[in-house]
Amino acid sequence: MFYKEKIVALNELKTLRKKWADAGEKVVFTNGCFDILHRGHVDYLNKAANLGTKLIVAVNSDASVKGLKSTNRPLQDETSRLEIMASLGCVDAVILFGEQTPLNLISTIVPDILVKGADYKVEEIVGYDVVTKHGGQVRTLDFLPGYSTTAIENKIKNGN
Repeated sequence: MFYKEKIVALNELKTLRKKWADAGEKVVFTNGCFDILHRGHVDYLNKAANLGTKLIVAVNSDASVKGLKSTNRPLQDETSRLEIMASLGCVDAVILFGEQTPLNLISTIVPDILVKGADYKVEEIVGYDVVTKHGGQVRTLDFLPGYSTTAIENKIKNGN
């Protein structure tokens, strides 16, 4: 599959989700800004993918990143971030979302496994109630220490 075909709209994702469920696939869902793809992201996404058989990644829109991070972010536009994410072999589908949280998307897709970083408490992860109510799991994954977009941004600013 050409990587850009992995970038889907909600209707396409709903169709894929049903097809995957019918085939007995275990669908994993995660989300984030993914502003500058780095080693920490790659490690996290591969760990998430290994929890199931299909990985859906929801990427925050430019407007939602500005609301979550700062007016200086994102550093890369949403189209670039979507295409970079879709190019990864461990990712099966990518969707853009514009809300502050992916709750509506999670409620529509109802993944088998919802994943976020270990900086969250499982019960506080947006979508926890939806996923567990349907018999799914909510998991956290440890990050690689020292790898973050903010750390990279600070290195660039400070010249080291």
